[in-house]
Amino acid sequence: MSVVTWTIAPEPVDSPAAAALWRAYYTEVSDRWYLLHEGHRTDPAELEREIAAHAGAELTPPTGQLILARYDGSPAGTAGVRLLDAERAELTRVFLRQEMRGRGGAALLVTAAEDAARALGARRMILDTRSDLAEARALYTRLGYTETAPHNEDPYAEHWFGKSLA
Repeated sequence: MSVVTWTIAPEPVDSPAAAALWRAYYTEVSDRWYLLHEGHRTDPAELEREIAAHAGAELTPPTGQLILARYDGSPAGTAGVRLLDAERAELTRVFLRQEMRGRGGAALLVTAAEDAARALGARRMILDTRSDLAEARALYTRLGYTETAPHNEDPYAEHWFGKSLA
């Protein structure tokens, strides 16, 4: 009997696996927003512009890290962390392919991102998310994050969370 396992490791943001997962992540969250608020999927030209404009340079050492999860060797998800200042890091790009959800990978990714933030010197992790991403809010709460006052002015952010890493 073979055992299927998760592997979690840092990954360059420009690797083929990271690029494919970024595209899948951005497509899903963008389409979800447009379908909810405007009744259609993201315009393909806008999607391409935004994917290219947010390539992830902030998720590279020495002030950031992209973490990639593989399930039975196949790229399955990501989490990113970037230092905001000497004390705080931001958790971003937490994503699992739909067919990989419900298998424990999201908690592994967030835990690895927290470890990466600690290694970068952060004592607190913060993040923002949207109301329609109810699964993400439930995950963060389950992992010890608490809702906070807004810490940014992102027009799509509706919920802000924080957690001590000390």
